[in-house]
Amino acid sequence: MSSAQQKRFFEQLKFNADGLIPAIIQEHQSGRVLMMAWMNEASLRSTMETGKPHFWSRSRQKFWMKGESSGHTQTVKQIAFDCDGDTLLIQVEQIGAACHEGYQSCFFRAVDSERQVDIIETRLQTPEEIYGKKKWVASA
Repeated sequence: MSSAQQKRFFEQLKFNADGLIPAIIQEHQSGRVLMMAWMNEASLRSTMETGKPHFWSRSRQKFWMKGESSGHTQTVKQIAFDCDGDTLLIQVEQIGAACHEGYQSCFFRAVDSERQVDIIETRLQTPEEIYGKKKWVASA
């Protein structure tokens, strides 16, 4: 993408008052929603330059790349944005678990017809297996 095209792309996006935009991460082959994370302009630019998703952690106030701690990486296949320009949809190829709790998707819980919360997918690994014995962060 040329710098002029990239400028037009960014002009169509609406970052919130904190300079952030939500990014929905979707597995490109299955269509399964894997996670949602926040991006600022710098993390989106890094994502576009490297093909690896980079995000902004609101809780840690820190820039991070998906898989930097876990080794469970994503490769960007497509970046799209909605009609309002205020949400990104990033299709990726996922290697390993997308969720820091060891599930393929962060959306591994669902409420059934009786309002009971069920785990709807198999855990791939425990957080201890992924991150070792060190204290792992419960939310990005």
